[in-house]
Amino acid sequence: MKIITTDPGLVRCSWCLKDDLYKHYHDTVWGVPEHDDRRLFAKLVLDGAQAGLSWYTILIRTESYAKAFDNWNAEKIARYGPKDIARLMNDPGIIRNRAKVESAIKNAQAYLRIMESGKGSFNDFLWKHVGHEPIVNHWTELEQVPASTPISDALSKDLKKAGFSFVGTTIVYAFMQAVGMVDDHLVTCWRRTGKV
Repeated sequence: MKIITTDPGLVRCSWCLKDDLYKHYHDTVWGVPEHDDRRLFAKLVLDGAQAGLSWYTILIRTESYAKAFDNWNAEKIARYGPKDIARLMNDPGIIRNRAKVESAIKNAQAYLRIMESGKGSFNDFLWKHVGHEPIVNHWTELEQVPASTPISDALSKDLKKAGFSFVGTTIVYAFMQAVGMVDDHLVTCWRRTGKV
């Protein structure tokens, strides 16, 4: 991943100050509204892979995940069988947890059912929970940012009902933050909605 050097003088959310990769993610991805179905699917799988780990653990592996999972081609992933699972379990570029690998396959199948249902896109399925507009919060301190909300509870429930796994409410809220359904940049952050 090519890192774009960003202005070190910018005021950012304190969680991203660990290194340039985190700053780059904060400045260019986190909280930016995403509406591409494939990217939304990929991000949901990656957030599920994060369960019990730091986001940084996944962030440094995003390119390896894309390569391992056929560039997030859900049609291919949904057909993965025992040989593919064995290949993934031996891939040092991803988190080699069988439940998480099998979850990616299950989630691809659930994603395809939504896409083929004729009831709209995956984007519509997700974004309807926030009225198709980002929720902009007004946090002044990192400690104020919740781990989940009633909306993430509802979306988690709908995802589980649709057949997804590794989509508990905390994972779902992190996903919502990452894809811009929720803007949780602190009010002082340069990246906050309305400041860019």
